[in-house]
Amino acid sequence: MVKKRSKLLLVTVLIVVALFFLLEKHFLPGLFSQSVPPKPFEILGWVIKLIKDDYVEVPDPSTTMDGAYKGLVGSLDALSSYLDEDSVVRYQARMQGPFQETGLVLFKRYRSFPMIIGIEENSPAEKAELKLGTPVYALDGRSTLEMSMLEINLLLKSKEAGSVEFKFDQGSENEIVNLERVLLHEETYSYSEGEGLGGILKLNSLYPPLVDRIKKDLLVQLKKTTKPLILDMRNCNEGTLQEAISLINLFMSKDNIGYLEKTGGEKQTLSCSQTPELSDPPLIIWTNQATMGPSEIVASVLHEHRGAKVVGAQTLGLAAQQQFFALEDGSGLVLTSAVFYPASQEIFWEKGLMPDVKIKAENQNTGTYLEETRKLTSKT
Repeated sequence: MVKKRSKLLLVTVLIVVALFFLLEKHFLPGLFSQSVPPKPFEILGWVIKLIKDDYVEVPDPSTTMDGAYKGLVGSLDALSSYLDEDSVVRYQARMQGPFQETGLVLFKRYRSFPMIIGIEENSPAEKAELKLGTPVYALDGRSTLEMSMLEINLLLKSKEAGSVEFKFDQGSENEIVNLERVLLHEETYSYSEGEGLGGILKLNSLYPPLVDRIKKDLLVQLKKTTKPLILDMRNCNEGTLQEAISLINLFMSKDNIGYLEKTGGEKQTLSCSQTPELSDPPLIIWTNQATMGPSEIVASVLHEHRGAKVVGAQTLGLAAQQQFFALEDGSGLVLTSAVFYPASQEIFWEKGLMPDVKIKAENQNTGTYLEETRKLTSKT
């Protein structure tokens, strides 16, 4: 029995190594500047031989395979992820909101526990007085160490009401908090008028038909304003590249707003060429660390080419394009296939956008953002 399992584990490891070479050769060669030196694989060979010959028992091969895939793909970057079958279902339904949410956004690097980078106002997370920067050690009793950032944030949302158990400190029952999932956003955006301002357009995600809805419901009203319009992109961490470009095109038109650099250095120029509907009102963009992905592209382009002022926190620089690959067993891979560069060609990946007015983490509430925005607009 032990010998049979050893052989299965050996096959598992060899498949993982083969997957590594497949990814390096076909999907992400641009992320590897040099060929992998042979020494690590010599060591790997010895490890396999020792397990095969001397280990008393071997874990379930399917569990070993799952862990190997997670580690392999998770080591590439914060956005790439191996998803099991249940996570694939959640991933494919991510645009079919609205969802019940806790109000938390988590960020995770490889071999680290995720930490809180975004807390929605008036959410269960805010009411529980959670703090930015707090690490999360477990979700519903499962360790978060081996989970990807994508997998974790998919688990925080559900179509059904319920709760999520968070463990914020290992070994301490006092640090276990249950947060209810509630309906925080019925729409992908909301709008409110601000005193002395052109209004606050809060963007919850950048999924279609966001821009079409804004045009239908708000365009006539927004065209009348000459006062600064606030784009509140705090905690806006999901969306599509095309919807981000469509949103940019509401406010400006330009043939070259930046580009995606793909594997092998291939560059794809991004443009928004249609006549903009809202080219006049000044723009203020609110950011925090949970302003990620397509929303970072919007903020960066409008800051560089439209003169928008940015108020808040420096973003993480995770503006990139991902591809999903379905696997035969129902699981899947989400891989970073290209990263965003602004037209200035400055490095944006894992660097992000620096705000014009910085707000400290402990003061990132709407009142402070409004106060700093009014100070900024009074100077212009």
